[in-house]
Amino acid sequence: MSLRIIFMGTPEFSVPTLRMLVDAGHSILAVYTQPPRPGGRRGLDLQKSPVHQAAELLGIPVFTPVNFKDPAERERFAAHKADVAVVVAYGLLLPEAILNGTRYGCYNGHASLLPRWRGAAPIQRAIMAGDEKTGMMVMKMDKGLDTGDVAITSEVAIGENMTAGELHDTLMHAGAKAMAKAMVDLEMGSLSLTPQPVDGVHYAAKIDKSETRIDFSKRAAEVHNHIRGLAPFPGAWFELVVGGKPERVKVLGSERADGSGAAGELLSDDLVVACGAGAIRLTKLQKAGGKPLMAADFLRGTPLPSGTRLF
Repeated sequence: MSLRIIFMGTPEFSVPTLRMLVDAGHSILAVYTQPPRPGGRRGLDLQKSPVHQAAELLGIPVFTPVNFKDPAERERFAAHKADVAVVVAYGLLLPEAILNGTRYGCYNGHASLLPRWRGAAPIQRAIMAGDEKTGMMVMKMDKGLDTGDVAITSEVAIGENMTAGELHDTLMHAGAKAMAKAMVDLEMGSLSLTPQPVDGVHYAAKIDKSETRIDFSKRAAEVHNHIRGLAPFPGAWFELVVGGKPERVKVLGSERADGSGAAGELLSDDLVVACGAGAIRLTKLQKAGGKPLMAADFLRGTPLPSGTRLF
């Protein structure tokens, strides 16, 4: 026996869940994903989403509506006669007609310990806030923003130097396992739902470009969390003067270090930089147009002696 599932997702984060549901023997009737977007080296080629590509390899029909305002799109969704819709980082708000368009409704895999970090950027915000743990939650969706009752929780520890990219990959696979378990329980009639707590709600707003510049006047812990929360994308950055001109450098890795000095001043020849309180060591960097380099490799091409100011 298996469930008849509509899968809705877009980025690479969603793909392991789709594959695990297929491997579990469920019938994936259709995949809904974001329409192809301009991409490629010159941004001229239309590129299918990772979920779109995975679905085609698996031989699953793919649908790419811009939204569900058109009654015809809602009717087509209902016509699948699915038991349930599984949603993982789809990227579209779902109207009630879609939320209620299957036998059991829609179940979402969300990358936080709800109600903490509802919204668009829960992975980045958890790290930037210095959280020591997060997780994947499977919830039954309602018309609110990540407000639905919770079915499954899978906690994940956030390491001291863990970046958003590393946490993304950990949660991606934890989420696939959690959703697979939720669907087994749903099929068996044993899936229980728990309302989210009223207290502890935080919103994970989308990362804005204005947030990405590093402010070395903040405490070392805040600077470190800021760097790793934005690594590898979009990347926190500073500027330094090279040949009399400011040059932007992204920092893709850091660690706490000993030392003190004027904020933004290099305290050693191995990229220990003073913060408003304490210091951090920059461990991975990338110049504009260049490739990411570990600190030692970066310094071979761009020597930065003690006393250099980063701003």
